[in-house]
Amino acid sequence: MRTLALLFVFGVFLLSGCANQAPAAVNEARVGTWKTAQTIQPFLYRNHLPANFKLEVLPFTNPGDQKAALLAGDLDMSGTTIALAITAASRGEPVVVVGGLCNKCSALVVRNDANIHTPAGLRGKRIAYVPGTMHHILLLETLSRAGLDPEKDVELKRIDFFDMGQALAQGAVDAFCSGEPYPALAVAKGYGRILAYPYYDNGVGAVNAGLLTTRANIDNNGELIQQLVTAHARSTEYLKANPGEWLDMAAGFGTNRAVLDITAANIDLVWDLDKDYIRQAANLAARMKELGMISEIPDMEALFDLRFVEQARMELEL
Repeated sequence: MRTLALLFVFGVFLLSGCANQAPAAVNEARVGTWKTAQTIQPFLYRNHLPANFKLEVLPFTNPGDQKAALLAGDLDMSGTTIALAITAASRGEPVVVVGGLCNKCSALVVRNDANIHTPAGLRGKRIAYVPGTMHHILLLETLSRAGLDPEKDVELKRIDFFDMGQALAQGAVDAFCSGEPYPALAVAKGYGRILAYPYYDNGVGAVNAGLLTTRANIDNNGELIQQLVTAHARSTEYLKANPGEWLDMAAGFGTNRAVLDITAANIDLVWDLDKDYIRQAANLAARMKELGMISEIPDMEALFDLRFVEQARMELEL
């Protein structure tokens, strides 16, 4: 009996000690992005998060795969193109854009030896593209402004971004529309030249990519999303203030620094969102519907949640 009593007292002592010692709060997040100069910010988040924050940054090559991982619960936040976010929302998927990522970044490239000097000169030419991307939309808009019918006046060839440069160099296509660094790479290697930076002037501007999460993540762990968005804002501001360090870090992804020096002029690192941005995105959605890329325009106010960038703005005192 004495032994049992001692065990009971010892157990009570342990329980009371545990009760008086609060468990350490450890935040944890998984963020998806691309390994490119324009989507590099998540790799700096660790510098702006608490020491006990467990962060895993996962690189992807396709925004569709990032969105699928997000919806499956494998990511807490991910980069995505605004075009893909609009497409997902138009299908009723519970996605929300909570921050900017990058603007611009696209270019229309032609063979260096081609007698093509304006978009109108693309008549009868073969153009590489990836369907459903921002670059696809920009290409269609550029062709339309040049008086060309994409279905009749040119031959659009579906080729992956990674293979466009080789196709152009070998003469399999006459042009391609892609994101950086592939246009700059074509210029640096001498087989391509920039025909146009296709940011059209119908109210969309140069919007490109943003940060995507889900409504459930916001409802269930809004503080986590806020930490990530604020870290994103701080990371973006740091890279903009230190362009040399930005490009040196991006070179670690495998792109030559000389190529990155060319790309830099065609990249805007961003994090902030505002009503004007949403208006431009709404204009993009309307254009996507006209092009048959979506059947319905989603609720654009619901697609964007500005609370997180507004709080980040206050924390950064901007």
